[in-house]
Amino acid sequence: FIPQSETPFKNEKSGSLELTLYLLSVLRIMCPKLLLPATTALESLSRGGREKGILHGANVVMPNISPMRARENYKLYNNKFKTDTSPKETLDTLQKSLSKISRTISYSRGDAII
Repeated sequence: FIPQSETPFKNEKSGSLELTLYLLSVLRIMCPKLLLPATTALESLSRGGREKGILHGANVVMPNISPMRARENYKLYNNKFKTDTSPKETLDTLQKSLSKISRTISYSRGDAII
């Protein structure tokens, strides 16, 4: 959980990266076929958080490849990680960061059977 300043939860305490990573690991053990995202929230909590999420069991990344003019409309929480790059540059940067942890982007359909 990360609070957002325009909601009734604005004064609530933010969750921690450490607990989130632990829970990702537990979920991966419990549900091996689960599509488990390493979200932008992880990157907002800590630079490299998305890669840490992958290393703790997440297997989905959802980069924001919306047009630049639309990105300011996403106000899910305060201090949300965002890039000021084109969608192609965003994907290139993501691939470089994932390659550092020996992962690649797959564009295939990812249905989970649970």
